[in-house]
Amino acid sequence: MLIIAGLGNPGSKYSGNRHNIGFMAVDAIQRRPGFSPWSKKFKAEISEGELASEKVLLIKPQTFMNLSGEAVGEAMRFYKLGPQQIIAIYDELDLVPGKARIKTGGGHGGHNGVKSLDAHCGREYRRLRLGIGHPGSKEQVQNHVLGDFAKSDRVWLDPLLDTLADNAEMLVRAEDSQLMNKLALAVGAKPDEEPKTAKKPEKPGGGQSHIRAARNFAQPKALPTTGPMADMLKKMFGAKDKE
Repeated sequence: MLIIAGLGNPGSKYSGNRHNIGFMAVDAIQRRPGFSPWSKKFKAEISEGELASEKVLLIKPQTFMNLSGEAVGEAMRFYKLGPQQIIAIYDELDLVPGKARIKTGGGHGGHNGVKSLDAHCGREYRRLRLGIGHPGSKEQVQNHVLGDFAKSDRVWLDPLLDTLADNAEMLVRAEDSQLMNKLALAVGAKPDEEPKTAKKPEKPGGGQSHIRAARNFAQPKALPTTGPMADMLKKMFGAKDKE
């Protein structure tokens, strides 16, 4: 069994906030066939379903963001799960709008909801971070995260959430690279390229010293054998370099 927890603040006042993109994500998953209507348990709204032959509990803590871990921790203990069976979805200031990143463990990055999860559930859970962009200064952060997405944001927000919901089985199967590529394509970005194997730089001239390689590179294929040019070339290339 897995718990997929979306982080956000309860109530219509906050429903359109950037800080609530985690709620929006699990709402999108819940709308797919096979999930039960939302009900209340564990200080949260929950919905049960199945993805990739795995039982899944979607959870939206109703404790407000700063106490998110209370609800998720209660559900985790009830089902006798560990942090490895938790996936948290939340907003990330340090990613450009629409960019997604996933990892297991790590720091909280100043996110109060993640701080609470760390305290109540441990730190080794998977974290799907959805970028909302940074306003540019620390003083503007609170208004930014508690501000609603603009209409223009729907160009990337709706495709991002729909694609995440359509491919939620990848999330459950931990097919992270494939999922990240699909999310990138959904918002018009290029998928991350696979790292290329770095080749060791070869020595110039196939292993020759740099002096001899430079001399061989500069030397013409056919040298004149007579005349002033021949004499000059003999002086330049005729004698052996001391290496």
